[in-house]
Amino acid sequence: MITVEYCQTMARYNAWQNRSLSACVKALEMKELKKDRKAFFGSIWATANHLMWGDQLWMSRFDGGFGPKTGIPDSVNLHDDKQLWLDDRLRTDQRIERWAQGLRQMDLVGPLVWHSGAMNKTMTKSKALCVVHFFNHQTHHRGQMHAMLTAAGQTPDDTDLPFMPG
Repeated sequence: MITVEYCQTMARYNAWQNRSLSACVKALEMKELKKDRKAFFGSIWATANHLMWGDQLWMSRFDGGFGPKTGIPDSVNLHDDKQLWLDDRLRTDQRIERWAQGLRQMDLVGPLVWHSGAMNKTMTKSKALCVVHFFNHQTHHRGQMHAMLTAAGQTPDDTDLPFMPG
């Protein structure tokens, strides 16, 4: 279904896009970040927190490391301090890139079993499907952030994968 190279490319893409969005987040006051913009999670800030929460949750399933202990409703409150969020975003992106760099093709084969708080049950899905979902989830919510940041007067970088630097 997917390859190690796909995962490594998407991890690089994730970090590139998050650097752009983080620069925009850094430039805005918290009042602007928390303004309700009628998106799924309401604000830029809530969406940014949910996105990082999801990244950390899925990474904990993939690499066995730490993950958030809260559910989706609380994901929007992962951080309340901008600098802490910026630092955690960078660490999380580095974690994703390290994971992708260490992958072998066999790591993407077979089932992934986890307890889903959202479904309140044990889930079993293919590892490859879960990894595709992970990268798709990032792209989905970064697109929402990109639109809200643009509406807030910021200029995030282009999002086209073929134009990713390096």
